Amino acid sequence: MEKQTEIEAAVFRRLLEHLDANKQVQNIELMNLADFCRNCLAKWMVTAAQERGVELDYEAAREQVYGMPYSEWKARYQMEATPEQLAKFNSKPSN
Repeated sequence: MEKQTEIEAAVFRRLLEHLDANKQVQNIELMNLADFCRNCLAKWMVTAAQERGVELDYEAAREQVYGMPYSEWKARYQMEATPEQLAKFNSKPSN
């Protein structure tokens, strides 16, 4: 079980590295294609921490996912969503 947890942790770190190396991939694109984004990962981290009795603030979790404060990442890398992206996002049943 310990090795499995280590493997899963390594995969998660690799996912974060991959997202960091591909900042041009916008969250709305991830949501439209895969139904999750960087913010979802942060929310999942908060939930997992709470389930284990660990306090983790959402903004602190986002900083772990984004590698910097979210406000900084947003100012540097987030582009305005296109009308097409918004239409696709808003037409999804889960929204």
